[in-house]
Amino acid sequence: MKFAALLVSWVAWAAVAAQDPAPAGRLPADREAATPGGAAFTAPGGWSMSVSGSLIVMEPPEADSRVVIFDSGAAAADAAVEAAWAAYRPGGKRALRQKLAPPPREGWGEVHVYLYETSPNERAVAQAVARRAGSTWTVVILDGKQPTFEKRAAALGLILGSLRPAGHRRESFAGRKAAPLNAERLARMKEFIEMAMRKLDVPGVGVAFIDNGKIVYEGGHGIKELGKPEKVDARTLFMAASNTKGMTTLLLAKLVDEGKVRWDDFVTRAYPRFKLGDAQTTRQVRIEHLICACTGLPRQDLPWLFEFRKATAALSLELLGRMQPTSGFGEVFQYSNIMASGAGYVAGYLYNPGMELGAAYDEAMRTKIFEPLGMHSTTFDYARALKGNHAGPHSTDVNGRQNAASMDLNYSIHPHRPAGGVWTSPHDLIRYVQLELARGLLPNGERLVSETNLLARRKPYVKVGAYGSYGMGLQVDNTWGTPIVHHGGSMIGFKSHIFFLPEHGAGAVLLTNADTGSMMLGPFRRRLLEVLFDGKPEAVEDLDKAAENYKAVQAKYRERLVAPADREAASRLAARYASPDLGDLAVRRRGSSTVFDLGEWRSAVASRKNDDGTLSFITIDPGTSGFEFVESRSDGKRRLIVREGQHEYFFTEVP
Repeated sequence: MKFAALLVSWVAWAAVAAQDPAPAGRLPADREAATPGGAAFTAPGGWSMSVSGSLIVMEPPEADSRVVIFDSGAAAADAAVEAAWAAYRPGGKRALRQKLAPPPREGWGEVHVYLYETSPNERAVAQAVARRAGSTWTVVILDGKQPTFEKRAAALGLILGSLRPAGHRRESFAGRKAAPLNAERLARMKEFIEMAMRKLDVPGVGVAFIDNGKIVYEGGHGIKELGKPEKVDARTLFMAASNTKGMTTLLLAKLVDEGKVRWDDFVTRAYPRFKLGDAQTTRQVRIEHLICACTGLPRQDLPWLFEFRKATAALSLELLGRMQPTSGFGEVFQYSNIMASGAGYVAGYLYNPGMELGAAYDEAMRTKIFEPLGMHSTTFDYARALKGNHAGPHSTDVNGRQNAASMDLNYSIHPHRPAGGVWTSPHDLIRYVQLELARGLLPNGERLVSETNLLARRKPYVKVGAYGSYGMGLQVDNTWGTPIVHHGGSMIGFKSHIFFLPEHGAGAVLLTNADTGSMMLGPFRRRLLEVLFDGKPEAVEDLDKAAENYKAVQAKYRERLVAPADREAASRLAARYASPDLGDLAVRRRGSSTVFDLGEWRSAVASRKNDDGTLSFITIDPGTSGFEFVESRSDGKRRLIVREGQHEYFFTEVP
């Protein structure tokens, strides 16, 4: 994983923008542009752009980051990148950490990615991408701050996704009829899944396909858990994670049909206790804003990932009152799980104001969505899911080996489950996709939700990259000329994907039980398009390169880790730390390992010396890996800093 209110149309937004001109030097709107060498791209509105010879420099409103485009006639990529840095910032190029080679696409003959060394306290982004068309290299340099690039990710995607050689025309399936998913084509898809599982070391996959509005296949591949023989089947439950969001907005659509709320109602009218940031922001928020990723509230997951043992639905809503948007409504795509959680709990309140918010949401989803759709195994009840036919999560360890992963962190989403807590199976989830393709009609011809309110969820509230937009819990991609509605899901050891082609009555769901399954999702979608439209054969190479580059990046990352953590470095840690936002952290010993115990979850840590002289401790246990804590001191006390996107949190030693 990115939109404006229904009450205020895009025409009205444009009118407002016209009354409030962009600052001097800023582009008033997205603009088609070209490099001196002829490559075309789209420059994002609100950014500044300057051109000097072969050098183009674009700067977002934050003015602490830059996207540089440079044309070079150098003979090779390395020389072209050197020339780009010399033209942009002589002597400013960092030490190269790694060079990767993704597959060339969109008319480019060759592509190379350069990753440079940074230290965590810099919060820096330093990368370059060199693309060749004919004898000309077009180099893009990303140079700036992580919070800004995270906030402006959609605009960055617009630049990079639209960049193409002069005269290139994208592959398009517009106006073409999709081939039927007959036995032979389904066999090709199953073959791709098996191949992807081997290359990505994914133990199990659940999958289902729909064609011409009818379910044509549902089944499983592989095993539920490493070391155990039980195989995945069509009714095996997986965590679908953020694919819960589209089903949550389907519940809202149902409530709009029933007259209990309007999309453009202010949330405080529907749920008077609602708060988001300050009072002025709270007054502006409408029902549709809760799950459109368009309010400017950035991703802020660490508070709920670290502190969830006593969390409730009510506390989930209270968290919003402590969060403030960092951009204007409709300005940029910023994805927030807590906002989506709020959408579900407001829906639960509207369904039954007298019930506890979580119970009301669960019951509303069961009676209004799951049961009518025949999704009888789908549940938010972890105990029920884990007692039955379910897949277990898997993650790689510090040596890159696939392992069964701890479920501890996956419990963190339960208090916020409208955003990502559903357990479902291929058999159940494809029935949700079937309803989307039928525009609200059940297979028996009865209408579950009106076409108007079902489709309202796909409206383009905000742009995502060059060819996509985000609606309410659903994303629409127009890359290949025919709309694809889709969404992904990610929790620890579970990666999922749903997508469907409204113009062709076709779609699929994919559920995996490994973190490496994330690399399967995009190629799987591409492969189905190739099968349906006889498209260029790119999916297999995309998958191969993704697996190859992932392994290379992980191997390089591990080179600087000391695991278990360096004993002398670990001895300098305090025994206990506390954070006002993330709770308590205890430092313990487990044999030769140093363990960070956060209460709700714990992990052994590795250590790493950073280029700026600081020391990091990184969690490494499968299921809880990847959190980086950086040592520091303040007021004579030892501290650990942990960061995500636009936020940083401090653990300070306590007696």
